[in-house]
Amino acid sequence: MRNSSCIQEVTAENFEQIVIQGSMERPVLADFWASWCQPCQMLIPVLGKLAEEYQGRFILAKINTEEEQALAAQFGVRSIPDVRLFHGGREVDSFTGVLPESAIRTLLDKHLPRESDSTVEQAMQALAEGNTTSAIAALEAVAATDPDNPRIPVALAQTYVTSGDWEAARAALDRLPASEQDQPEVARLRGQLHFASEAPPAQDLPKLEARLAVDENDSEARYRLAMGLVLQQRFEQAIEHLLTLMRKDRQYGDDAARKALPRLFDILGDEPLVKDGRRRLFNLMH
Repeated sequence: MRNSSCIQEVTAENFEQIVIQGSMERPVLADFWASWCQPCQMLIPVLGKLAEEYQGRFILAKINTEEEQALAAQFGVRSIPDVRLFHGGREVDSFTGVLPESAIRTLLDKHLPRESDSTVEQAMQALAEGNTTSAIAALEAVAATDPDNPRIPVALAQTYVTSGDWEAARAALDRLPASEQDQPEVARLRGQLHFASEAPPAQDLPKLEARLAVDENDSEARYRLAMGLVLQQRFEQAIEHLLTLMRKDRQYGDDAARKALPRLFDILGDEPLVKDGRRRLFNLMH
């Protein structure tokens, strides 16, 4: 298969430029293959057809593992064909073996830009500017025209969370296919919804703190206070209360503190206090 504007032969020398840097502009599908591999020969024309048909919306990067053994070893390629999708400078999806053309289309479409994405971006900009009503209206309208775009329900859920409509946010996330439910952004939003539903009114927090001052073993007060602190973004204090509750009363609320902590860590992502929190949670559990 000869190089074209959308199909490139990749070596160790140009991998960084074509795959990593190139994926910052548009997705790159890296196909690790070999001439002796019969499944590879079956997959090659399918990938080539899709690359031409999608007209440059993604780049197909061909990596001959016989000639680029070090590159294959670097990415842990153990069996071929091994296909990796890169976007934004990192690997975002993959498959091994021969998939039907329809399944490969589904994988690509999940990550490729769509016309409705511009509306999503505009809606999120409106949300950032405080125009929640406009953002919701735009997202609901575009959801009707492109119901298969998974970015729309996530954006809608985020907008509903901002507006305080927890049920609408849950409904939006529930519309996502099963393959999207484990995405980090979805986990973060579901975590926010959990704490929003469990948290007491803000004016109740001083009363809960007073209860704990009188009785440090008041598990209900400690748990509800932690939920409220999360909504106020006082995350370090919330983590301390949940870890304390695990230590003092592991059985409270059917292990409610242990279940709440991973949700909180999902919300915080790579925040420095998460690493320490996970370590302390692990020690308490073991």
